Amino acid sequence: MQVKETLNEGLKRQFNVTVPASDMTKRADKRLNELAARMKLPGFRPGKIPMDLVKKRYGDSVQAEIIQKAASETAHQLLQERGLKIAIQPKVEILKSGEAKDLEFNVDVELLPDIHITDFKKLSFEKITSDIPEEKIDETLSILADRQRPWVKLEQSRMTQKGDGLIIDFVGKKDGKEFPGGKADNYRLELGSNTFIPGFEDQLTGVMVPSQKNIEVTFPENYGSANLAGQKAVFEINLKEIEVKGEKPAFDDEFAKKMGYQNISLLKDAIKKQLEEEIALQSKDELKRKLFDQLYALHDFDLPKSVVDQEFNQIWQGLEQNRKSGQLDPEDQNKTDDELRKEYRKIAERRVKLGLLLSEVGRIHNIQISNDELNQAVMGQARRFPGQERQVFDYYRNNQEALAQLRAPLYEDKIVDFILDMVTVTSHKVPYNEVKSKTETKGISG
Repeated sequence: MQVKETLNEGLKRQFNVTVPASDMTKRADKRLNELAARMKLPGFRPGKIPMDLVKKRYGDSVQAEIIQKAASETAHQLLQERGLKIAIQPKVEILKSGEAKDLEFNVDVELLPDIHITDFKKLSFEKITSDIPEEKIDETLSILADRQRPWVKLEQSRMTQKGDGLIIDFVGKKDGKEFPGGKADNYRLELGSNTFIPGFEDQLTGVMVPSQKNIEVTFPENYGSANLAGQKAVFEINLKEIEVKGEKPAFDDEFAKKMGYQNISLLKDAIKKQLEEEIALQSKDELKRKLFDQLYALHDFDLPKSVVDQEFNQIWQGLEQNRKSGQLDPEDQNKTDDELRKEYRKIAERRVKLGLLLSEVGRIHNIQISNDELNQAVMGQARRFPGQERQVFDYYRNNQEALAQLRAPLYEDKIVDFILDMVTVTSHKVPYNEVKSKTETKGISG
């Protein structure tokens, strides 16, 4: 093949490639002979069909096949021979082709940048820590006890109010017809829990019980059932009785046993441990954000525009979906599209830059996710769906894309932990009530 570099601009490269007619003819003849050996035609023995008849049947499809294959294989060979690390799949444009003619095409690629990694041992960070105050443990105990309060039927009639447990029968109808999953009897709905679609609970607050009431609602655009998403529906509701929460149980050993612990002391220890783990997680996320900020600031290299475009388009698609479903971030609601595009383009650039940096660290230090680590992650996902573990395992076994999505955060965390092991980290203890404000972030990579 003949190769000529026609563009060398930043990370972009273009090559003009010519595959000689003789090579293309050999490829065509080889493929036609393979087909001739299997071709069946009345009056001819297998393998004895004249080549002109083989060409008549398969000539055009073979020509298209060898052009695509020759271009793909030659482009791959070109990149390998020149040691080019590409950021995205090459774009091949056929310029000239034909039977017994040279194949000429252009290969457009965008390369990965050369990245010179900083010395991590020179970096230092501060990590937030805190002690768990006794009053926070008591507050958590109170929340747990509140969840254990029994529902008690209210004997007298009155208007419903937030916090009531409302016992209802309901039937949902769309265009006058019942729809699947829209019917229940003796359902307890806690007003204010927001367990139903928007507008449902609001129309049942301030209503006399017992009574009957029809309410009209509109399902959200992003509702799980496509047949109901964005659609209006009417619910016929029989409000049967009101239940209210009874007294909280005492914080004693009996209460602890109901929660699965031998005594109240062990329950408090478990609560303290959980709160400590929550602080450690918040602190780790904040430390990770600080690390990413430093990595972003300390490294300067060109970004592959095609990769940034892909990342931005993915972000923008999510923003459009949120806007359509009325879930746009309040901070973004009054911004113009130009302002939003500029802001989220910067976020896309940051994500791509950090992703390339971490990948390079992983490559240099041969950091990998083992099969055991990946299997543990799959098991973690399976535990989230009791009774459906086998389906979860089968899903990941048969879905490489889903497996890659599961592997990606594991790989990132492993690289981050590798870096944090080399930097200097000092602890900074703050009062517990300041932990949240010290560790709150809009997003680690955003």
